[in-house]
Amino acid sequence: MYLELSQKKAQVFSREGKTENEISLPLIFSYPLREDLIRRAFHASFTSGLQPKGRDPNAGRRTSAESFGINLGMARVPRVKISGDAALAPNTVGGRASFPPSPREKIVEYINKKEMKMAVISALSATTDVELVKKRGHKFSSSNLPIIIKDDVAQLSKASEIEKLLDALGVLQDVERVKQGRSIRAGKGKMRGRKYKVPRGPLLVTHSFDLPIIRAFRNLAGADVTTSSEVSIIHLAPGGLAGRLTIYTESSITELNKRLGAKE
Repeated sequence: MYLELSQKKAQVFSREGKTENEISLPLIFSYPLREDLIRRAFHASFTSGLQPKGRDPNAGRRTSAESFGINLGMARVPRVKISGDAALAPNTVGGRASFPPSPREKIVEYINKKEMKMAVISALSATTDVELVKKRGHKFSSSNLPIIIKDDVAQLSKASEIEKLLDALGVLQDVERVKQGRSIRAGKGKMRGRKYKVPRGPLLVTHSFDLPIIRAFRNLAGADVTTSSEVSIIHLAPGGLAGRLTIYTESSITELNKRLGAKE
């Protein structure tokens, strides 16, 4: 059974925020939302970057301690030969841990390649749903999603110019939301280089990394930049929640269709 998909229309904007023309989006932007698949794909991508951690399996066991035996008026725990200090047993001071974390524990979740591809397509399609993007917490005044800009707009090289562009596109208020939403993290993460929690802002998908707009766009609070060849579920659905406010360059739409679209 095949899905009957209909092509969506999208407007292409200039650097002044004016509509230049209208294009037909590829069918990858018309697929239904698969929240279950997106969440599985996110966990698979997120856990693949985790580093296994645990204690040395021989920690606390490198000792010659043995029990002295019975009828000595002392506990029958393993003791070091000369000093008589208790060791080795989990319930002794300086002994081994009972069930320490093991580096052999399975922490990576796996997903099939076709399922991952379908999850990315579904997340791309979710960027065209106005209600879904608003439900995720983004603030914007544009009623046409996704937001597509002409390729020459990617030549902007200053953050001030990007702010003017986003203001014209009705997206700047989402950057302001991120600035106001920054908070201090609870717990020990403050001591480990993660003092602040910053909400996710808009995402820019370009057709190349060799563009001036990339460094300028990264200076905005909560904003991320990626290319059509490297965009993943981590970018499109942070936390496993689809519907991120995304801006595309016109050429990136074509590149995405070549990468993820149906092969002829």
